[in-house]
Amino acid sequence: MATSLDLQEQEQLDELKAFWNKYGNLVTWVLIAVLGAYGAWNGWQWYQRDQATKAAAMYDELDRAAQTGDAERAARIFADLREHYPRTAFAAQGALEAARAQFDHGQADAARASLGWAAENARDDDIRTIARLRLAGLLADAKQYDEALRVLDAARAGAFEALVADRRGDVLMAQGKTAEAKAAYQAAWAAMAPETPYRQVIEAKLTAMGAAPAGAPGGAAGAAGSAGPETASGSGAAK
Repeated sequence: MATSLDLQEQEQLDELKAFWNKYGNLVTWVLIAVLGAYGAWNGWQWYQRDQATKAAAMYDELDRAAQTGDAERAARIFADLREHYPRTAFAAQGALEAARAQFDHGQADAARASLGWAAENARDDDIRTIARLRLAGLLADAKQYDEALRVLDAARAGAFEALVADRRGDVLMAQGKTAEAKAAYQAAWAAMAPETPYRQVIEAKLTAMGAAPAGAPGGAAGAAGSAGPETASGSGAAK
């Protein structure tokens, strides 16, 4: 004779069977989707680590080539890095290194191309802005002033606001647009922290134009030789 406990268990089994008959396929597909997504996520993480490891090895080779002055080898490695690992941070850093080596060896066109790639493709906004600052300097050297200003218009990383304004002033001065250059230098001086040594360089530029900033310490004109790597015009533009 069945007990009440046996009947209760049978009812529960019947309910479970009914539920499974109704929702079993859905539950199965949900589990498959969850497990598939987890597997895909793990696979993507492995792929990212693998890409970064290989890109890092190539960047080390590129850096050694640049340090030893082998611009041709640096350019070849960067081309491979750009082709195979374009979305890694190492590709963007490699573009900056390749451009520096190319510029140092008189390959201004190649340096502009490398910087242009970094300016458009680097995933980090700071790297894109550094590339644009250097590219604008090279374009100004080539007297492509309007293009240099367009490049600077796209340089929007907030940490580089003062340096972008300073470089804009350099380009405008080269164009002979003194009033606009003065305004750019004044914006650069105002945006730069007072304790930053390069601020004295901007003061020197303004002083030479007869527009020394109010409250600026005297003797700023002697600081012009301390130009930093991102703002120096001419030969320092690609470094």
